[in-house]
Amino acid sequence: MSIKRGQKVPGSKKPLGLRIYNHRWFYVMFAPVLVFIGLFNYLPMYFIKYAFYDYKMAQEPVFVGLKHFEKLLKKQDFIRAFTNTFELSIIKLLLNTFMAVIISLLLNEIKNLKAKKAVQTLIYLPHFMSWVVTASVFRLILSPSNEGLVNSLLVNLGVINKDQMIYFLAEEKWWRPVYYIVNIWKDTGWGTIIYLATLSGISPELYEAAQIDGANRWNQMRFITLPSLANTIITVLILNLAKIMNLFESVFVMYNPAVYAVSDVIQTYVYRQTFGGGIPNYGYTTAVGLMSSIVGCVLVLMCNYASKKVRGRGIV
Repeated sequence: MSIKRGQKVPGSKKPLGLRIYNHRWFYVMFAPVLVFIGLFNYLPMYFIKYAFYDYKMAQEPVFVGLKHFEKLLKKQDFIRAFTNTFELSIIKLLLNTFMAVIISLLLNEIKNLKAKKAVQTLIYLPHFMSWVVTASVFRLILSPSNEGLVNSLLVNLGVINKDQMIYFLAEEKWWRPVYYIVNIWKDTGWGTIIYLATLSGISPELYEAAQIDGANRWNQMRFITLPSLANTIITVLILNLAKIMNLFESVFVMYNPAVYAVSDVIQTYVYRQTFGGGIPNYGYTTAVGLMSSIVGCVLVLMCNYASKKVRGRGIV
């Protein structure tokens, strides 16, 4: 087969420099994202090495090997923070996912478009409030005084006396239930967006065929809707598992020393170790952060492996 001069050879590509020039504006748009990821995601990874050093700002780093890891595994404060992080994150993730699925199913049943949009807007709005504002609002609502809505209601109903008002955010038995409720109120609406998108992609023909076969609304939901949502639910759970060890802001704005036993998490533990007074050992706090990252990575890989076994494929 002869190729004439100027004829394009099948499978040949333009020079790399020319391709970059032709798509230069795409690279310009991508540049800020690349710089941001490089500065805040990859550059800090260089300093992981300090997990193996004694490093205080006033001194030169001293290599200590695995000393910090041995130390943190023996400290009760770290063990408590690690356990709390795991429990709070897993329960919060399951509750938020469950509520997001339920609300999505209920919203999907609303036929009036205006009513549906109004309800969606009301549910989404809390997500756009900062955690500082959210915590301030709930502190007022749960305040152990006559101004506190919940305590005032309990007093008026005769459930408690005026001298028995409950300090929900300063009692260990109440702090976690309040924390879960606040998280559901704030984040569930945003989570429903993904599931509503999945629901809108289900073919109406499936429901029509089910109706012809005599399936009621419950059976349609059981055999069509929920199986269609299953892959999305599993994917969202696996992706969110990567973040379960990064619990900080939602706890930091709501906890206090009275409830450290049930609320202190790894990130707040690191914060206090660093800024709680005295000269912080950045080597130790880096080791704590590295340990939590490793645990988060292992959890994601385990869940991805389980997903492959259950449904034949994972997301990694």
